Amino acid sequence: MNTALLSFLLRAEAAAPNPAADASMQQFSLVSSIVMMVIVFGLMYFLMIRPQKKKEKEQQAMKDSLQIGDEVTTIGGITGIVIRINRNSQNPHEDTVVIETGGDRSKIRVKLWAISENATVHDAQEEIVKKE
Repeated sequence: MNTALLSFLLRAEAAAPNPAADASMQQFSLVSSIVMMVIVFGLMYFLMIRPQKKKEKEQQAMKDSLQIGDEVTTIGGITGIVIRINRNSQNPHEDTVVIETGGDRSKIRVKLWAISENATVHDAQEEIVKKE
């Protein structure tokens, strides 16, 4: 009977939780969770946010360099040649561009933000392409 009691006490002592070990495991778990969250946010930044910002910057540069005579395409798919640019320094959302489309030389006024592509290559753009 003494052996059974001794073996029961040894098992109970081995199974008893160690508070110091539990605290260190919880601390390790917390640190690893924080590190994992930082890594996920870093990946999201480099895979999603940064390329989008770069694309927005390129679009803005294209719209700023728009000149009369450029062949442009709108987000609706209308192509034409720029004949007038109206820039409003007070409210940039009201900037408009008049483009001439088709053989009958019809004119359409569109917002500057609706221009999606400039098919005309300028000297500054040629230099950038040559550097790459």
